[in-house]
Amino acid sequence: MRVRTKQSSTLGDRLKKEARNLRKQAEGMPPSIRRDELLRKAEQTDTAAHMNEWLSSPGFQSPK
Repeated sequence: MRVRTKQSSTLGDRLKKEARNLRKQAEGMPPSIRRDELLRKAEQTDTAAHMNEWLSSPGFQSPK
């Protein structure tokens, strides 16, 4: 059985916050593979946030 919890913020907000956190982690690191991975993950998370905004826009609502 799955435990469901009510989210206190929207998916877009959580994705944006995660991207900021990833960039902050990478900020203090010297150039390395790990730093590149963090920055790539931040970019992917930003893209996911933008896609979420796009898909939840009024133009994409199902017909009623």
